[in-house]
Amino acid sequence: MVSVLRNVAIDCADAYELARFWSRVTGRPLGPGDGPGDREVAVVLAEGPVLYFSQVPEPKTVKNRVHLCLRPETSREEEVERLLGLGATMVSDLRNPDGSGWAVLADPNTRDYQFCAA
Repeated sequence: MVSVLRNVAIDCADAYELARFWSRVTGRPLGPGDGPGDREVAVVLAEGPVLYFSQVPEPKTVKNRVHLCLRPETSREEEVERLLGLGATMVSDLRNPDGSGWAVLADPNTRDYQFCAA
């Protein structure tokens, strides 16, 4: 027997707002019935596990050990600009002129969760 990955759980200060950001990033809906003020909110991806945001009272204290790597459907540069337009901030730009590398970004609400566009 094996286990199947059900969701990726992300602790955060404002579950609804962070889930709304990731909904816009992925173009996927929030979970049925999820709304403002909810302490647990999901983003239902087309494939793979659900992104599950859980509101917690304590602030982040150490470096993240999990981050989300994105593969854009457009060019990497276009996607980085779109994400910045949604409110993400650039943490580290590791893109190379030859097209290799990636950009590390942080979400707009908590600046806690880093993700990369490769």
